[in-house]
Amino acid sequence: MTGDSSRDMQGLRDALRDFVSERDWDQFHTPRNLASSICIESAELLERFQWADRNSDELTADEMVAIRHDLADVLLYLVRLADKLGIDPIAAAHEKIEINASKYPIEKARGSSRKYDQF
Repeated sequence: MTGDSSRDMQGLRDALRDFVSERDWDQFHTPRNLASSICIESAELLERFQWADRNSDELTADEMVAIRHDLADVLLYLVRLADKLGIDPIAAAHEKIEINASKYPIEKARGSSRKYDQF
């Protein structure tokens, strides 16, 4: 990724606002509907890997395009929901990394897939 991520996120948010406004879709974008859409699109992304446990270099070009589009759908709904709720997703992500760092200290978590309450 290049550029300032917060500016890029704001640009994405603004482009999405324009897209939604031009289509008069804001009326349908309740937090519940957007959260549901995130789950649905995430499931579509997961479906791409349902019966295949492969590395990225084993995927075809067509599969990568479909995965990229599914990933974009998830991101767009996340950005839209964050916008509707007045949450800065970049700041929230950094905050969550700090929380996770305290729950998963390196000396206990390194190389382990266990949950923090199982250390």
